[in-house]
Amino acid sequence: MPASYAYLGPEGTFTEVALRTLPEAATRELIPYVSVQSALDAVRAGEAEAAFVPIENSVEGGITTTLDELVAGEPLMIYREVLLSITFALLVRPGTKLSDIKTVSAHPAAQPQVRNWLKKHLPDAIWESAASNADAARLVQEGQYDAAFAGEFAAARYGLVALETGIHDAENAQTRFVLVGRPARPAAPSGADKTSVVLWQRDDHPGGLRDLLGEFATRGINLMLLQSRPTGAGIGNYCFCIDAEGHISDRRVAEALTGLKRICLQVRFLGSYPRADVKPADVQPPLPGTSDDEFTSAADWVARCQDGRF
Repeated sequence: MPASYAYLGPEGTFTEVALRTLPEAATRELIPYVSVQSALDAVRAGEAEAAFVPIENSVEGGITTTLDELVAGEPLMIYREVLLSITFALLVRPGTKLSDIKTVSAHPAAQPQVRNWLKKHLPDAIWESAASNADAARLVQEGQYDAAFAGEFAAARYGLVALETGIHDAENAQTRFVLVGRPARPAAPSGADKTSVVLWQRDDHPGGLRDLLGEFATRGINLMLLQSRPTGAGIGNYCFCIDAEGHISDRRVAEALTGLKRICLQVRFLGSYPRADVKPADVQPPLPGTSDDEFTSAADWVARCQDGRF
């Protein structure tokens, strides 16, 4: 396997900045790809050891392109995550004034994060989506658009200047990025982990989603992300992407996954990995019997009963 990481490029993306915060990135060749799909496909094809892509932001939620790529195709697994605070700069060619801007471009996930700023300062500008914020900067450099929302650090890379900086509609906006590789044994639990899965119902029936969520709730497992995605099998057919607190080696998480495997048409395990915020799982005290020790004790009791040692 090549000692390289694919990432959503071109050079100068927030993805590249987040990737370079990983210590292991210094020992890998970092290769930009034009899309999330092509970066993940490089891993599936054995062209890269892992891919680093955005998966969620604090303004719009899950990045649907990434979620859909993890839902479909050959299985992949999440190994790490990184949180990056996001603010945008309005990058333009030298000499461009705000009144000159008729078209603006950025990744679709950027639009909800600058919508109010656009409405106030450039209400008549036409929005054009790009494969990434850095790609939007490249297109501005080539003259296709007048301005791009991207990281201020991308200006020098593409011969642009930052006409405005510190642009964001929501304070403390963050984007979550994940390092994705081929399936393997998950890393040992760190004490502050999350587990990601995709669930497909057997059929559509009243209380179906409640049944799925009940497998987590009765075991005191808090959910951090719940997003439905269409399966492509027709209107009303959805699967559910879920991030849950805890590690698959935690007894309560393992039991929840066992229960889901029994009642779901399909369960895709996307990995157990350390949380970027390093917060331990919040097991609610009002739910008795939800600690990992209590699950282990109960399982040991059943085993003793089966052996006639109760």
